[in-house]
Amino acid sequence: MNRGRNIKVILAYDGTNYHGFQIQKGKRLPTIQGVLQRELSHLAKETITVTTAGRTDSGVHARGQVFNFFTGNWQIPVDRVIYALNSVLPPDIRALSAEEVDLGFHARYSALAKTYCYYISRDQIVSPFTRLYSYQYNYPLDLDDMRQAVLHITGEHDFKSFMASGSLVKSTIRTIYQIDLIEKDKMLIFTFRGNGFLYHMVRIITGTLLQVGTGKIHYSEIETILKKCDRKSAGATVPALGLFLERVEY
Repeated sequence: MNRGRNIKVILAYDGTNYHGFQIQKGKRLPTIQGVLQRELSHLAKETITVTTAGRTDSGVHARGQVFNFFTGNWQIPVDRVIYALNSVLPPDIRALSAEEVDLGFHARYSALAKTYCYYISRDQIVSPFTRLYSYQYNYPLDLDDMRQAVLHITGEHDFKSFMASGSLVKSTIRTIYQIDLIEKDKMLIFTFRGNGFLYHMVRIITGTLLQVGTGKIHYSEIETILKKCDRKSAGATVPALGLFLERVEY
């Protein structure tokens, strides 16, 4: 493949009907990557492979996903890329911006930070408008205790206890720069900003914070959970539907 040009695209999608971002080898399941590569290859009249900043799981959404692709045959002006792409993409996937970048740019390895948000509905009645994009959790929560727990999680740690069992990575050390908890319109919003996240890490931390909020785990136990490096010591993994990749920084 001619690597003559490198195009970076910011993408938003509703992950409800997709089995994650990444194509799953040997399985004919709908994925975001599969749709993008099919439509980009058609537009470019060559085989296109996309590289993404974050390989979101099945059912996870994105407001600011980033991917890049190399092309030697792209004829569409860069300022028209999003219009061409959106004309062929399904309505639950949308290109938001596009630009040509240096050939050394890599959507994943060039990233400096990623921000994820997790949405929890505190409404007693499941809204038909948010049911696919938030996790309903009506138990009383002590937000002060949860914010105390956040202080122990923020920073550089070995987050193995907050990674799904069976995951294979070179290192489980990550840095979380900031975690915010905000209540707004019967919605509890967790915002996580870090240099990278392990498999299910945001969802497991969220589940653990909820258990702190209900008193099942004391916030002082977070340090012990981190030191154990044992998935069983942390809280439950909350469902995928409330998770959004908000933005990627470079």
